[in-house]
Amino acid sequence: MRDRPYSSPVASAFQCWNGDVWSKTPEAERFGRVLVLDSGVGGFSVARAIQELMPEARLLYLADTAAFPYGDWQEDELRDRIVGLVVETCRTWQPSAVVVACNTASTLVLQALRAVIDVPVVGTVPAIKPAAEQTQSGVFAVLATPGTVKRDYTQELISTFAPDHHIELVGATRLAELAENKLAGRGVDKQLLMNEISPCFVEQDGKRTDHIVLGCTHYPFLKEDMEKVAPWPVTWIDPSPAIAKRLASVLAGAVVASTGTDIYLHTV
Repeated sequence: MRDRPYSSPVASAFQCWNGDVWSKTPEAERFGRVLVLDSGVGGFSVARAIQELMPEARLLYLADTAAFPYGDWQEDELRDRIVGLVVETCRTWQPSAVVVACNTASTLVLQALRAVIDVPVVGTVPAIKPAAEQTQSGVFAVLATPGTVKRDYTQELISTFAPDHHIELVGATRLAELAENKLAGRGVDKQLLMNEISPCFVEQDGKRTDHIVLGCTHYPFLKEDMEKVAPWPVTWIDPSPAIAKRLASVLAGAVVASTGTDIYLHTV
């Protein structure tokens, strides 16, 4: 495994697609990258899993930081924004695949994206099926953004894969922000963290939560912190490895950029 840093030729890049970032990237390294999109740096958890499974693949990471957090957006406006960003990025960089490394976005835009671009689109949705298969108590939680927990897509996953389980849907409002702060080198407020995750821990008919689905790609970066404040041990399910495996499957036989360095873009 190689630990490659995420760095960009310029500090802020979204308006520079056809300027500095584009011009400073050698022509042979511009096309065929894997585009990874998130509202911030949470998608790094997915990018890391892709690097571990496909170390030869070059990434184009797009952090839509101007719109962070996605959970605060109205659905129609967010859908239009993400589709527009991805279409423009695909037009410029011609990636080999698009990974929507955000549960909030994926539960909203996958169908719309697949209708307008001609490269594979891999989404990130709550790992409800694995949780239902692994739980011993029949009680588990989905820890996600308020937008993700209220989506029809999430309810459909529950109806399909876990209709007989007791599931706590917990919409955390501050966890993504805490993760962004941690990755920026700032500390994690333990009391705030506990307040955010405590609704996940329930007892039902003598049984209690034994698995928690991390339904936001920011949350794996807080896993160790959450373990320290959790009232009892649970299994935390990170979907990132499964997303990387899905990407590898859809790219089997495809030409993927393998030279140069990873590129980081963000909106301003």
